[in-house]
Amino acid sequence: MFIHRELNVKRSAWLPYLLLALTVLFWSGNFVLARGIRELIPPVSLNFWRWTGALAILAPFGIPRLLGQRAIFVKHWRMVLGLSIPAITIFNAFIYHALQTATATNTALVNAMVPVFIAVIAGLVLGERLSLRQTVGVMTSLVGLVFIITKGEPAVLKSLTLSVGDLWTLGAAMSWAIYSVMLRKRPGEMDPIAFLTLLIIFGLVVALPWYFWELRHLGGFALTPATLASLAYVALFPSVLSYIFWNNGIAKVGANRTGIFIHLIPVFSIIMAVLFLGERLHGFHYLGMVLIFTGIAMTTVVAFPRR
Repeated sequence: MFIHRELNVKRSAWLPYLLLALTVLFWSGNFVLARGIRELIPPVSLNFWRWTGALAILAPFGIPRLLGQRAIFVKHWRMVLGLSIPAITIFNAFIYHALQTATATNTALVNAMVPVFIAVIAGLVLGERLSLRQTVGVMTSLVGLVFIITKGEPAVLKSLTLSVGDLWTLGAAMSWAIYSVMLRKRPGEMDPIAFLTLLIIFGLVVALPWYFWELRHLGGFALTPATLASLAYVALFPSVLSYIFWNNGIAKVGANRTGIFIHLIPVFSIIMAVLFLGERLHGFHYLGMVLIFTGIAMTTVVAFPRR
């Protein structure tokens, strides 16, 4: 009985980290896919129909729960609206804009600032602080990331310049950091599915004028097997599942520990490139991945209860 209880404690302690790893895997697929279909679907349209599809998936479960807790959500609707703008309206629309023009190296590097932004904002707003071990872990992970995106030649950083696409990525990174930190303000009694449903509804309403503007100036997109399959993927995996997993991670382990998982995006992207595009791994890939995983371990390690 004691051993069984101890194992259950350990499983429950590590489950949020497993779900966060899956979250970043799905997001990596979102990045790769969005880059591949950038000429098929305009960025705001991709974001708008992504969340429309996610809402269609969630509605049968989320709407009844939302109605059942309407008193709670009526009381806190301003908070949900404030969270929906950086999470639903801004983040992916900015990323999709960035992938139209920004280089992969610069996009990965700028996006890697998310954990740094989270740490700074969490310190200013919530009073959270990184321990010395966690700070070293963040820096170790960031060094591994830089090692990968510069192909083992950090001197390349000296010649990097920020393009318009990089600025879009910077804005996206900041918006996601704000969302991740402010998510801790969500009342615990809110049902997570109902919360995500309302988050999407608010985000789509705010995004609607932006979508109409793009539709008028860039036009729509053709409904083909490729575009429909792409929308199905981004609606289910990096939207519904990833946001549920991410929100759970924020609630269970905090914004700082959750944010470090952003560094897994380039690792998973490289693995996908090997599997689906036939690219080869080099020495700097392996060393970079070791540094990233070491940094994550240092930042997210938890102490299990002893008896």
